[in-house]
Amino acid sequence: MNSYPMTMGRGGPEGFRPFITDTIVSDEVLSESGLEIAKASYRDLIIQAGENVHRDGLVKTPERAAKAWDFLTSGYETDPAELLRAAVFEEDFDSMVLVKDIEFYSLCEHHLLPFFGKVHVAYIPDGKIVGLSKIPRAVDALARRLQVQERLTKQVAELIQETLRPKGVAVAADASHMCMMMRGVEKQSSTTATTYFTGSFEGDPKMQERFFSSLKGSGR
Repeated sequence: MNSYPMTMGRGGPEGFRPFITDTIVSDEVLSESGLEIAKASYRDLIIQAGENVHRDGLVKTPERAAKAWDFLTSGYETDPAELLRAAVFEEDFDSMVLVKDIEFYSLCEHHLLPFFGKVHVAYIPDGKIVGLSKIPRAVDALARRLQVQERLTKQVAELIQETLRPKGVAVAADASHMCMMMRGVEKQSSTTATTYFTGSFEGDPKMQERFFSSLKGSGR
């Protein structure tokens, strides 16, 4: 079963609402008043911080922040599998395809603070390849949601495996987490590395080493 919700609209897939738990709100209400709800919420947060929401620098901040939130969570409106399926081609090529240093920005679902870094994706085709620009687009669609790095890494790998049916997929991600840098342990130089393998990469140290060797010289 897919571990990435493929949604069209902020309500999530049918029967699934990622944000709403105690109150049931229709998709129509969400689409019409979502911006106003977000603006009111940001206004309340500013007041809670002890600030004056009427001073010049803050008058339009709730609206700006609401629009930024809309963009940062825009991945819920995109079906990443459909992005890939739109550019799948038959090709007699069975060597590793690597797209590395894909920059991404996401929001930690635990503290709603950003985490950001790079994703490296490799796959061994089995009669089909995908347009190279579609992989970064799919990464963006999955990253622009409330996430954790471990899940994001797995979702990217499983998405490619399920959509292309290659012989194997390898994904590595390296990221800095503001929830560790700005609060908590406050370790500004720490980064987190995650990997996920499927098919011919899974359980094969030689294939994994080939993947990691190909990343040398990248931002990893």
